[in-house]
Amino acid sequence: MLAFPVAKINLGLHVTAKRTDGYHELETVFYPIKLSDVIEIIPSGDSNTSFTSSGIDIPGDKASNLCLKAYHLMKEKKPGLPGVKMHLHKIIPIGAGLGGGSSDASFVLKLLNDMFDTGFQNEELSVMAANIGSDCAFFIQASPAFASGRGEILFPLPALPKGYHILLVCPQIHIPTAFAYSMVSPKQPEKDLNQLYHVSPENWKGNMVNDFEKGIFSKHNSLARIKEDIYKLGAIYASMSGSGSALFGIFRQEIEVPAHLFPDCFIWQGEL
Repeated sequence: MLAFPVAKINLGLHVTAKRTDGYHELETVFYPIKLSDVIEIIPSGDSNTSFTSSGIDIPGDKASNLCLKAYHLMKEKKPGLPGVKMHLHKIIPIGAGLGGGSSDASFVLKLLNDMFDTGFQNEELSVMAANIGSDCAFFIQASPAFASGRGEILFPLPALPKGYHILLVCPQIHIPTAFAYSMVSPKQPEKDLNQLYHVSPENWKGNMVNDFEKGIFSKHNSLARIKEDIYKLGAIYASMSGSGSALFGIFRQEIEVPAHLFPDCFIWQGEL
């Protein structure tokens, strides 16, 4: 069976408190976009499970990949789960704040659930997914949501009206998560993201904020320049996604991006 794990962007992000378990309390709006990986799972015919990948190179030991972690987590719940062969074609940039790895893991849970009729409801899959990563639960439904807690407490939101386009710019800069959090001082937000989401995107600029930007931009000036250039192209709202380094702009229409504007960057456009 095939699945297409989608990426997400963060429409604003607030780091509101440091938790006693080492995590942080967040408030954000997760929004799925149509940029996706491709994952195929077939039965292995025995009890063995394997994982292979193509496309963007995935760093680290393949045995620790989140897709395998998702399989073993479900097997703990369903010990009779057969072995499978998994192949991931990686398209979503890694370490860019787009949630690609989390999405891959969550879609593996959904695929296994469908393939082997394990009977888990979405609520149960969401609990499993949250044990893999803070934003994994979002990808079980993969629909707009206001998120709090570590990112696993989700409140559904309506989709934006049709007609908006997104430009995604991913420079070849990796922002370690620990570094991103070290540059933020948790505080209560001045404006409510949930309320802001329900006004027109034309009103988001200057009101909707990603708390990671200030600290990360101070160390990576090129990211601040990319955001400025996205606005110069006519974006009605632009932001860094998550803890970076991907940046996006929302436009009223598809745009033409000059070839020289974002050198050495992954560029993607689509409809929201």
